[in-house]
Amino acid sequence: MCGITGFAERSHDTETARKIVKGMADLIAYRGPDGEGYYVDDQVALGHRRLSIIDLEGGKQPMFNEDGNLVVIFNGEIYNFQDLRAELVAAGHTFATKSDTEVLLHGYEQWGKELPARLRGMFTFVIWDRASHTMFGARDIFGIKPFYYYNVDGLFLFGSEIKSFLAHPGFKKELNEERLPEYLSIEYIPNEETMFRNVFKLPGAHMFTWKDGQMTVERYYDIQYHVDESKSLEEWEKIITDTFSQSVAAHQIADVEVGCFLSSGVDSSFVVNEVAKGTPHVKSFSVGYAEEKYSELPYAQEFSREIGVPSIANKVDADQFFEANRVIQWYLDEPMPNPAEVPLYFLAQNARKYVKVVLSGEGADELFGGYPMYCQAVHFMDYERKVPKPLRKCAGKIARKLPEGFKGKHFLVRGSQEPWQRYLRANYVFADPAERDRYLKKDYHSPRPETFFKPYFDKVSGLDEPTQLQWVDMHTWMLYDILLKADRMSMANSLELRVPFLDREMLDVALSIPQRYRSGKEETKIALRGAALKQLPESVAHRKKLGFPVPLNDWLREDKYYNMVREKFTGPVAEQFFNTGELLRLLDDHKAGRAKNMTKIWSFYSFILWYELYFVNSAPPAGVYEK
Repeated sequence: MCGITGFAERSHDTETARKIVKGMADLIAYRGPDGEGYYVDDQVALGHRRLSIIDLEGGKQPMFNEDGNLVVIFNGEIYNFQDLRAELVAAGHTFATKSDTEVLLHGYEQWGKELPARLRGMFTFVIWDRASHTMFGARDIFGIKPFYYYNVDGLFLFGSEIKSFLAHPGFKKELNEERLPEYLSIEYIPNEETMFRNVFKLPGAHMFTWKDGQMTVERYYDIQYHVDESKSLEEWEKIITDTFSQSVAAHQIADVEVGCFLSSGVDSSFVVNEVAKGTPHVKSFSVGYAEEKYSELPYAQEFSREIGVPSIANKVDADQFFEANRVIQWYLDEPMPNPAEVPLYFLAQNARKYVKVVLSGEGADELFGGYPMYCQAVHFMDYERKVPKPLRKCAGKIARKLPEGFKGKHFLVRGSQEPWQRYLRANYVFADPAERDRYLKKDYHSPRPETFFKPYFDKVSGLDEPTQLQWVDMHTWMLYDILLKADRMSMANSLELRVPFLDREMLDVALSIPQRYRSGKEETKIALRGAALKQLPESVAHRKKLGFPVPLNDWLREDKYYNMVREKFTGPVAEQFFNTGELLRLLDDHKAGRAKNMTKIWSFYSFILWYELYFVNSAPPAGVYEK
C-alpha cells in the first residue's frame, strides 16, 4: 500500500526532473512513510512512497525486471499474487523477491495488456518500458485505489492524489468552475472530470497506454449481471458464506498485524466475525460521539463482547469535528461534504496506533442490495408492471398540479418518469436544481443533474430497476464517494484499508443472485442478511443501516459553530461564487429550527474550505506533514 506519482514528456533534464518528482512524492508522503524511491530518465520520472505490508525488506519500489528494461511503481495489494507467481515460474520467469509487486513485471512480460484482467485485488500501477518508450498502467475493477492524470501540451502527470501535481511547475492549476453546480447537487462529479480543469480520474476497470504524448484509455473488464435462477435462497446464503470466508482469508495476507473496523451494522460485523474465526484476538475499532443517540458504539461494543474480540473505541466531539474538517478537505483533493468522512478520519487515526492494516465492510450495499432506495425501486417496478405507461404519464401530469403534502403525489410523479430521471443521488442535496441555482452568482447553464447519470442507465436499460440502481451506484456513488473517502481517510493516517466484499469472487456471486434475493419492498440485502443470520446474533443481522450518523444537524444550531460557518458564508470566497444573502438565510433558517438545512449548509461550507486551501492559501494546513 503506497502512494505513486510521476510524469512523462518528450524530454527533460534528469537532475531537474528528479527534484520535481521528489517534491511531488513528498506531498503524499503520508501514504507511504516507511520508504521512498525514484526512477528518472530523460523522458520519465517515477516516484513512490511505501507503506510496508508484504515482503517488508524485498518489496521496495521502483522495481525492475531481470534485464532492467521494465520498471514499475504500484499502489495496492494483489491477493492472487501467489497463484500468478506459480504460473509465471512454470512459464520460465525468475523472481528476485516475495512481493506482489514483482508479479506485475513478469505478468506484463508474459501477458502484456491482458495482465490487469488477471489480477484479484485493489491496485493502480504504472509500468515504463524503457526500450519502446511506452507507459502502461491500470486501475482495479472497482476503483478501490485512486489514479488521476493530466495530459496537456506534451506533459503527462499522474498520481494517487491530485495534490502531487502541485509540485510540478508545468501543472496549470485551474478550477473546473463549470462543474460547481453538479458538485453542489450530487456531492461529487459523476464522471471522469474533477474540480481541477484538465485533471481526470482513470475509471475503475480501465487501463491506459502513453507514448510520445498520446494517451489511450481502454476498458479491460465489464461488470455484467448473469443471474442464475436455479438456486434457492438457502443455497445462495451458503455460497455467500463460503465465498466470503475465502475472500476474508485472502484479504488477511500480510506480514504485519491486521485489524477490523466495526460499526453497528451487519457488513462490518460479518467481517469481524469471519476474521475472528482464525484470529480470536483480532483488534476491532469503532468510533462514536458523546451524544448517545448518534453513537454506534454501544451496538459495536456489545457485539465485540459477544464474540470475544477486543474493542478499541474513541469518541469525537464538536470541536474536534469542526477543526478536523479543514485538514480533511486537504486530504480529499476535491471538496466532499459527506459528514461521515470526519468520524472515519478519527477512526483511522485511532486504529493506526495499533495496526497497519484494517478490513472494512464497504461495498456490501452496492453488491448485495443494501440501500433503501432499492426497495423503493421494487415498488416502482411493481407499479410499472401493473399500470401501462400512458396511464402512468397521465397520472404524473395530474399529480404535478396537486398541492405539496398531498399523499401519493411524489410517487405518482416519479412513477411517470424513467429510472434515470428519478435517481435519488442525482439531486442528493437539492431536490430541484432551480433551488440550487438561487445560491449561485453565475448562470452556468448546467444541465439537470440527472442527465449526468443517463449514460450509465442507458448501458443497463434491459435490467430491472433495482438492479440498474445497483449497477449505477457501483460506477458512481461507490466509486466517487464511498471508496474515495475510505482511501483518503485511511491513507491520511498511513493505514491500509482492505474491503473483502469488493473482491472478484464476491462480485461474481453478487452478479448471479436474482433480484428478489437482493432487495424486496421492505427488506434490503436479503441473501446477505440470511447468510449473516446463520452466524451473527439476530439483532445484528436485522439491524437497520445507520451509515455513520453525525450530530452535525444539532451542532450547527449552537452559537459557536453557527458563527464559524457564518464567517465563511460572508467571506471573500463565498462572495466570489455565491449569493451570500441566500446563504445566510439558509443558515439562519436552520438555526431557528424553521428548516433542516444541514446537508446544503455543509456542501457550501466544505467547498469554501477546500477552495481556500487550494486556490487562496495554496498551502497545506499546519501539521499535515508533521506527524
